[in-house]
Amino acid sequence: MNLQVKERARPAPTSTDEGSGIRVRGATVTYRNGHRALRDASFEIPTGTIAALVGVNGSGKSTLFKAIMGFVRLAQGEISILGLSVPAALKRNLVAYVPQAEEVDWNFPVLVEDVVMMGRYGHMNMLRIPKKADHDAVEAALARVGMSDFRKRQIGELSGGQKKRVFLARALAQDGRVILLDEPFTGVDVKTEDAIIRLLIGLRDEGRVMLVSTHNLGSVPEFCDRTVLLKNTVLAYGPTATTFTRENLELAFGGVLRHFVLGGENLHDDADPRQLAVITDDERPLVMYGAQGRMVTQPAKPETEADAE
Repeated sequence: MNLQVKERARPAPTSTDEGSGIRVRGATVTYRNGHRALRDASFEIPTGTIAALVGVNGSGKSTLFKAIMGFVRLAQGEISILGLSVPAALKRNLVAYVPQAEEVDWNFPVLVEDVVMMGRYGHMNMLRIPKKADHDAVEAALARVGMSDFRKRQIGELSGGQKKRVFLARALAQDGRVILLDEPFTGVDVKTEDAIIRLLIGLRDEGRVMLVSTHNLGSVPEFCDRTVLLKNTVLAYGPTATTFTRENLELAFGGVLRHFVLGGENLHDDADPRQLAVITDDERPLVMYGAQGRMVTQPAKPETEADAE
């Protein structure tokens, strides 16, 4: 007689895997109207990594963020965060979110310190009465983003860059190990952008994982270790140096990108054959220079004999 034993479902992990970061496997999201916003998306971002999420508007970036935050359900596939399911990770306050400016009602009367304190709600009881540890976390977060002097200001009175710093402080106060940033450079000046990049690099060096949705092509090679190119599915994923190429960008952006090439006498006063390629979607451009089309974010230095080899 053959006995068939029904295999029990394996319990979901209850402890974090600090090295696993974000894992997305075959993620598919279909909305009630039948629109499939995300199809069979797969990629992995280990901890201690900054990854860029790049694609045109409507490519599924916001849907992917919503799936990671548990706001939409997957029709297929799975997402894990530090080795945990999405609900388990959210319950432990492991995921912090920095929204786009358009998602916030700036007319709502709330102080800067109160916005940052919202990051502590998941650490409080039902009455949401802050303890000393919560106040200390808010103070440290404001200091780290350089906004301590603005703590008693109304959030709506701040500049675009200052508002962005406040929401970064909220994520820091939450102590999220995974931070999702939605267009963090939109509406900020170059000085603030540089400050945000330095902060993200510091967080990466602390072992956190960050996924940054951005149209700012020129900044991606400066600070993003990996890149996910999205067009309702993952077109390419890997180290930025090998993934963030002209060919892959054209696949992701289609006819939206503009491409310029300068060379010859327009660029050099000698017979140097190298060219300067500029790719832009009307925000900060991506500049590539040299025979191999390497990315640069500052004036390129002449190649040495060693470079040529």
